[in-house]
Amino acid sequence: MDLGLTGKVALITAASKGIGKACATSLAAEGAHIVIASRNPEVLEQTAQEIRHISNSAVSALPTDLRRPEEIAALVTKVLDEFGGIDILVNNAGGPPVGKFEALSEKQWQDAFDLTLLSAVRLIRSVLPSMKLRQGGRIIHIVSSSVKQPIEGLLLSNALRPGVVGLAKTLSLELAPYQITVNNVCPGRILTDRLLQGPGVQGKIAQGLTEEEALQELTKDIPLKRIGRPEDLGNLVAFLASQRAGYITGTTIQVDGGLIQSIF
Repeated sequence: MDLGLTGKVALITAASKGIGKACATSLAAEGAHIVIASRNPEVLEQTAQEIRHISNSAVSALPTDLRRPEEIAALVTKVLDEFGGIDILVNNAGGPPVGKFEALSEKQWQDAFDLTLLSAVRLIRSVLPSMKLRQGGRIIHIVSSSVKQPIEGLLLSNALRPGVVGLAKTLSLELAPYQITVNNVCPGRILTDRLLQGPGVQGKIAQGLTEEEALQELTKDIPLKRIGRPEDLGNLVAFLASQRAGYITGTTIQVDGGLIQSIF
C-alpha cells in the first residue's frame, strides 16, 4: 500500500531512541523527509545516521530541549528554512519522572507541565502556519495508556497526558476546515528504556527477579502475551500521517496488545 508520504516533511521530537526513533524510521521508510529532535546531540546524530543507512530519505538531526520555548521556535524555523514547510508533526516527549504525590516537588510538577503539555502547545502553534499554507497536515501526539487507565507510580503522566488528549480533541474540530487532522496514540508496554527503568520492571527486580523474568511477568495480563516493540507503534503513526488516514481525526488509539479493556 502506497501511503503517499514520499517527499512529505515530518518533524518528530524525542526521536533519538525508543518510540520516537521508531516513528521516524517508519516515516522514512515511506519516503518522507525526516527531522528528528532530542536533547542529546551525539545520540541524535547516531540515530540520524542509522535511519539514513536504511532508507533513501533525507534525515536532519536538530538538538532541542522541549522545555525551552526559544529552542522550539528555533527548531521549527530551521525546518522551514531547510525544507520550506512542515506536513507532519509527531509530538513525542520523554515521560515525566515517577513518584507518588507527596514525593513530588513544585519544580517537578512545573517541569512535567512544560515538557508534557506546554511543549505540545508551542510546537503546534509554531507549525500551524506552514500546514495551513500547504492546505493540510497531520498532528500526532504520542501519549500513554495512562489516559485510559492510570498507571501506578506515574502520577505526573496520569495527571498531565489527559490534557494533551483534550487539546487534541478540541484542535481536531478547530483545524478540520484546513484539512489538518489531530490524533493521539497511546503506547502500552513497549520495550523501551522508559519501560525497563519504570516501576513495573524495577519493582519486580527489587523482589529478586531478573530483568527477563520481570518482563515475562508483565506479559501475563496482556492478551497478546508479549511486550510491544517500538515499531508496532511506529507503523501506526506512519499510517495516521498518510493520505490514507485523511478521514481519521480526533481519535485516541491504544497500541497495547489488548491490555486496556475499557470500551471507550
